[in-house]
Amino acid sequence: MTLTQLRYIVSIADSGLNITLAAERIHATQPGVSKQLKQLEGELGFQLFARKGKSLKSVTPAGQQVIARARAILEEARSIRALAANLRGDAHGDLTVLTTHTQARFVLPSAIAAFGRKHPRVGLHLRPHGDAQIQGLFAGGQADLAIISSSGPAPLGGLAVPLYNWRRTVVVPRGHALARLSRPLRLGDLAGQPLVSYDSSLRPESSLQQAFQAAGMRPLFACTSSDADLIKTYVRAGLGVGVLAEMAIRPEDNRELQVLDAAHLLPDCTTWLVLRRDRVLRSYTLDLVEQFAPHLDRRDLQAALSGDIEPDWPEPPHWSELQRDVTRIHATA
Repeated sequence: MTLTQLRYIVSIADSGLNITLAAERIHATQPGVSKQLKQLEGELGFQLFARKGKSLKSVTPAGQQVIARARAILEEARSIRALAANLRGDAHGDLTVLTTHTQARFVLPSAIAAFGRKHPRVGLHLRPHGDAQIQGLFAGGQADLAIISSSGPAPLGGLAVPLYNWRRTVVVPRGHALARLSRPLRLGDLAGQPLVSYDSSLRPESSLQQAFQAAGMRPLFACTSSDADLIKTYVRAGLGVGVLAEMAIRPEDNRELQVLDAAHLLPDCTTWLVLRRDRVLRSYTLDLVEQFAPHLDRRDLQAALSGDIEPDWPEPPHWSELQRDVTRIHATA
């Protein structure tokens, strides 16, 4: 058996048993993948996938065991290559980051630009997804680091480090009835309004859902999206009242939208950095972290990843404080 064969069967499993899609993802040909699968099954003496005609129907019990071990072997091979590259001081490679659309659009651009200037030979692959998708993809080994937000406990699946806290805001078109209130916004004011918010707001564990439930009310969603720009677009179009992260508000939005304080209505959220413990990271990975989280000590991160210390991270700053520091650093770089 070869590492190539193991990579092929893992790709098949991760592509919903679609060999054509698996081949596309690993830049191979469908006949080549099929041939290597047949050869591997012949060597092992049993099928990894049950068939239905010419299609794969399911992973066999034996296949599940083999694929689990194949993943571990591929991770070790990846770590050996990363370790060797670090020891050689290689200045080229790839870095894959899973994050949300809001982080990718409103928080990370300056940090990624600074990283690109420092590491022009590193291909940085930014993959925006919803919070729930990010955790699944990260657990499946699809990225070197993840940047994910939560109003609850730290995300699982790696070394989770709190980056910063942030609040949600309510946005309405200028002239909207809620914009004319002479008192602070109440949750009951939102209960009677069609809401436009993130896809994650539909999940029962969402802090937005839980806030309404604790008050004996239910939110009404007119539209949800993972993209904050789309949320603002549909609020401008009059579809409903927007509830979104404060980072997503830009000065130009104030021309058409009124921003209402909702910090007293909903709990603060925390954005987390999640690093892999199961692989050797390229040395430039922490260079990227320094660009968007200069308050974190690189040596502490390295020690925590190696298991040398029990992490006791400092209280994360508020987003606006961290943004000022990052902007100042990048302006003087």
